[in-house]
Amino acid sequence: MKEDRERLGWIDVATEEHRRLLSTLDRRVASGTLDVAARSLLPDWTIGHVVTHVTHSGDGHVRMLDAAAQGDVGPQYPGGRAQRNSGIEQGAARPAAEQVADLRRAIDALEARWASMPTWDGVGASLGGEVAIADLPFLRIREVAIHHADLGIGFTFGDLPGAYLREELRRMEMLWASRQPMGMTTLPPLALAAPPSDRLAWLMGRPAIDGLDPAGVH
Repeated sequence: MKEDRERLGWIDVATEEHRRLLSTLDRRVASGTLDVAARSLLPDWTIGHVVTHVTHSGDGHVRMLDAAAQGDVGPQYPGGRAQRNSGIEQGAARPAAEQVADLRRAIDALEARWASMPTWDGVGASLGGEVAIADLPFLRIREVAIHHADLGIGFTFGDLPGAYLREELRRMEMLWASRQPMGMTTLPPLALAAPPSDRLAWLMGRPAIDGLDPAGVH
């Protein structure tokens, strides 16, 4: 089925993005230059906050997938936003090598669950509401690749995989249009003139495009 091929394709992309993120972090750990206390490109978050969030997000995906495999609806974070936030705060200051080892554990567990899923039907309960289980591999790319750029240590929106960039742009442009006044469905000319990677960064609330207010959809 077309949906199965697409999902498997996103799993392949997500797996590659896992490898690219781990490669970036492993090199920094090996050279002693992964400063988890340094500021990331996200307001109020250090590099340690970002790495811990990607780890815990992966654990949450496993929880949703495990529940779906049993025909249930599982929460990404059983304790809600409070659990998510406290877990990030508690994990962000751990030594760099410990954080990367924990991320690798979470990645291995998630990839193993992808490979063993008996069904991709059903939904999970994310903090943003219900999410289709079949959409989780694509959403994992968003977590890993976008936050890889948020680390601010070499990887940028210009390094995003092409297939993901095109689909994410499509989704974000639709979301932007849905939140505009009736009849205003085309992005501003300055956004359309920007390279696709810059346009996506703007739509996702990252670096601004000169002359444009924030997109306000992320």
